[in-house]
Amino acid sequence: MGGARIDFAALGAPSTLLAPESSLTVASAVCFLEGPAVDDEGALYVSDIAGNRILRRSAAGEVATFREPSGRANGNTFDARGRLVTCEGTEQGLDGGRRVVRSDRTTGAVEVVTDRFEGRRYNSPNDVVVDPIGRIWFTDPYYGEHREILEQDAEAVYRVDPDGTVARVLSQLEVERPNGLAITPDGRTLYIIDSHGRPGGNRKLWAFDLDDDGTPSGRRLVVDFGRGRGGDGMRLDERGRLWVAAGIARPRHAGEDASVPAGVYVFEPDGSPVGRIPIPEDVVTNLAFGGPGRRTLYVTSGKTVYRLPVAVPGYALWPPVG
Repeated sequence: MGGARIDFAALGAPSTLLAPESSLTVASAVCFLEGPAVDDEGALYVSDIAGNRILRRSAAGEVATFREPSGRANGNTFDARGRLVTCEGTEQGLDGGRRVVRSDRTTGAVEVVTDRFEGRRYNSPNDVVVDPIGRIWFTDPYYGEHREILEQDAEAVYRVDPDGTVARVLSQLEVERPNGLAITPDGRTLYIIDSHGRPGGNRKLWAFDLDDDGTPSGRRLVVDFGRGRGGDGMRLDERGRLWVAAGIARPRHAGEDASVPAGVYVFEPDGSPVGRIPIPEDVVTNLAFGGPGRRTLYVTSGKTVYRLPVAVPGYALWPPVG
């Protein structure tokens, strides 16, 4: 054809060159990013679950390994003393820690916050947040296929008090499969993303009132994502709006459809939609605010970290703005 014009979009598969009824599948995943968190120097920490490591990207853009192996680290956050609090799960590998740990960024020393509830190992700690009085809250779902390893009788939300006491605060009935979570700056509202992939499973975002003792009550629906891929991780901005990593371009199974495109969705506290930031890669997992004035949004998706300047400061317990 020489230089003849080609309609590339109309080209079909070279079927005579492929094995009968063949289809493209993932051979292996070498990088899957989650759990962004930003420190006081502007460095970004992200979990590479598939690579079993935590990476650190300096403010200048240099990327290095912070901890390896990471126990299949997933969600990260900072407490009020600047220590990195991390959920170690079992996604992408059964060799995960199944615990919550706290890391000293200077020495690299790792302290176990909790690895058992009532003597039994956790399922796969997923996401974590620290409230204004130092309590650690984390979700413990299970998205794997090897349910025979599970020791807990529920996929639940836990609270670790400053004295180390652990309480299961939400379980099935209130939340089907808890994933991302956030707490308002006044410590009075807990948001939980409920994300179950089964046909008809919950793809919802709930809000709960918190009393002085940290007991949730008054469950109310904030967002229902319907049959689409619902939320994964989320953060709040300084005005209390919810920024939620959600959606997918290509449905992965019969339990979800493409009705929620991949992106970061912004909602008012009552669930009214503000807008969507499209993300051009599956799977959008989580986000964090950082940089000067916390006016930079970082988004983890697949193998990539995206960055976007924003006009409103994001909320984080640490570091303080200024």
